[in-house]
Amino acid sequence: MNKKFKELVEGKEQRELIDVLLSLKREHMNLRIKKVSPIEGFNPSVIKVCRKNIARIKTRLNQLKKEGK
Repeated sequence: MNKKFKELVEGKEQRELIDVLLSLKREHMNLRIKKVSPIEGFNPSVIKVCRKNIARIKTRLNQLKKEGK
């Protein structure tokens, strides 16, 4: 999932962001499994992008928490 930060969080409320976060965590787990298994054409940089998107969602959730939403 290679989406920009704005596309991930634009116009979403806290509950929707939590759902996106859970799906990103599942995707990260699946990517780590694929990394271990011998699959041709696997791009390890996808894991890095996924981890950064998870961090971006967590940052936005903390911002919303501080705003009181």
